[in-house]
Amino acid sequence: MNAPDRYERFVVPEGTKKVSYERDTKIVNAASFTIEREDHTIGNIVRMQLHRDPNVLFAGYKLPHPLQYKIIVRIHTSSQSSPTQAYTQAIDDLDRELDHLKKAFEQNRATELVEVHHCQ
Repeated sequence: MNAPDRYERFVVPEGTKKVSYERDTKIVNAASFTIEREDHTIGNIVRMQLHRDPNVLFAGYKLPHPLQYKIIVRIHTSSQSSPTQAYTQAIDDLDRELDHLKKAFEQNRATELVEVHHCQ
């Protein structure tokens, strides 16, 4: 009835950036990244990847409100890095990991199909 359309959870409105950046004015090497149309799935994955970086002092995320389809990722880094560098590196690393996972899955699936074909 009053529920918003489902596509609003996933489709970024025209004129809206997928990711926006806001530098923290009170803490050196700290910033927030707002990621539109994402939820806990991406927030937790990005947070965990950021924790693997030794230059990241703090990484966390929050959903401001259940009806606002965005997450805010906060990053605080040491002086050897910047929040932007850490965020970019985390996204690049996740992209490589997911690509590796996809290839391994497809390779395993192809092997299973060959085995099934030989068994018949």
